Amino acid sequence: MEAKTPNESKAIMTDLVLPSETNPLNNLFGGELLARMDRAASIAARRHSRRITVTASVNHVAFNKTVPLGSVLTVEAKISRAFRTSMEVFIDVWMEDRFSGERTKANEAIYTFVAVDDAGNPTLVPPLKPETDLEKERYAGALRRKQLSLVLAGKMDPHDATELKALFLD
Repeated sequence: MEAKTPNESKAIMTDLVLPSETNPLNNLFGGELLARMDRAASIAARRHSRRITVTASVNHVAFNKTVPLGSVLTVEAKISRAFRTSMEVFIDVWMEDRFSGERTKANEAIYTFVAVDDAGNPTLVPPLKPETDLEKERYAGALRRKQLSLVLAGKMDPHDATELKALFLD
């Protein structure tokens, strides 16, 4: 399979925060934001694999800033690393000030998706070829995050987590 770049998977969704999507403080519900991020990540994973994709895990979510009613919210998702059948998707959430138009990063998340065939069985995905410094940083971090997840789940012996060990031994 030929490698693809993160930009080939990039998905951008922009939408307005409506009253029915807010809590009593008039800020976007966290669950609504999770759903938006899941949809954008799903599109990115499908673009990369050209297969049906399913959410395997939500690895990290940072609700750094509240998103007020009426905000323009942009969710940007890109593949940060492709493994055998799974893909890590990094999601950046940007909020646009209603008056100035200035964009600030509000939140971020990391999801894992698995590509499946028509019978629902995991299927191979193309490798990823990062290009920018940020893409290379996220690519390298993805292997450490995967190893940590496997160690914590008891699916990998900590002695075999070479990328994690390198953080502490170098």
